Amino acid sequence: MDSQEIVEKCRSIYEDMEFSYISEWKEKTGGNAIGIMPIYFPKEVIHAAGVLPVEVFGGGDMVDVVKGDSYYQSYICHIVRTMVDLGLSGKLDSLSGMICPFTCDVVRNFTGVWGLLFPDKYARFFDQPQNFDREIGGEYLASQLRDIIGFLETIGEKVTDERLNNSIELYNENRRLIRKLYDMRAEKPWQAKTEEVYLLMRAGCILEVSEYNQMLNDYMDSVVNLDRKQLDNIRVVISGSFCEQPPLTLIRIFELAGCYVVDDDYILGNRYLDKEVAVGDDPLGALVQGYLDSEVPSSCRFEEYNAKCKKLAKVVERRKAEGVIFAAPSFCDPALEDEPDYDKELADMDVRVMSLQYSEDTRQFNLIREQIGTFSDSIKLSEA
Repeated sequence: MDSQEIVEKCRSIYEDMEFSYISEWKEKTGGNAIGIMPIYFPKEVIHAAGVLPVEVFGGGDMVDVVKGDSYYQSYICHIVRTMVDLGLSGKLDSLSGMICPFTCDVVRNFTGVWGLLFPDKYARFFDQPQNFDREIGGEYLASQLRDIIGFLETIGEKVTDERLNNSIELYNENRRLIRKLYDMRAEKPWQAKTEEVYLLMRAGCILEVSEYNQMLNDYMDSVVNLDRKQLDNIRVVISGSFCEQPPLTLIRIFELAGCYVVDDDYILGNRYLDKEVAVGDDPLGALVQGYLDSEVPSSCRFEEYNAKCKKLAKVVERRKAEGVIFAAPSFCDPALEDEPDYDKELADMDVRVMSLQYSEDTRQFNLIREQIGTFSDSIKLSEA
């Protein structure tokens, strides 16, 4: 497939609220699938059990919240309310359960709501440690993973060191390809458009990893040969969208309003480990160490002010960004709590910042486009 065919396939996966890929994969392999809420869970342990890991981000602007508002206040983030709608409408029946990594109190409580609504399905809160000492936080993380593996083996294969090492190798390759894709976009953002990169990333949340790796290779091999015109856009980093994802229309608007996105924190789980995970005698310990050593900034990871802000500053410097757009979903406490600290760090670097909050209400997007356009123009004028 060429790049356009790949993008259209990814778009169809993104828009498919029946999640037909999961049903087709299960029918073809005889295996089971399990859902993962944002932002990070080591998919290697699921894959090693012969189970399909599926990252689920709710229904976005493609699902009207009806039943979800019976379980959550209407001002609670959109993702969990649409997850309830998807579950109660049977659209997630192909999943054997849901793993809910710590993101915020809403996702923590969603684990219990899911368990009450679907008592025959697995519901597990995955509490990533906020202590990064190997003997404390590391052992706590390992004990959680061993417990989850115990369940996975009841619906899949025994997770041996050999199978886990094989899965680590596949996901190491996946992370390498994603880094290559992000580097390609940062170098020539007009060549690998942000909408296309985003659709590729979303497809990777559901596709089996070997199939996804091939898709990433094919896209990069094809898109590099396209004759695409470079526009007079500024280079920006997007921050604040690590959990609930912006509608695709908003992602498209950034470029239409004069910005090339050269890095972002969309779908952060696929890039949460930024180094190779070691293959060897203790693969589970290697996954634990990968989490502890991660240098990826995240609002779900408690670090002192300087550490987290310095990480974002490094991203801005590495990508040669001219500005940062802090784009957070409405009512996202973890993102909004970090914003003042990020603003201060970036101001000290003399980097321009603009902030916006988004929801699924598309009526706001014309105003947002004007605001982003003004931000872009102000940077161009200052550099003239």
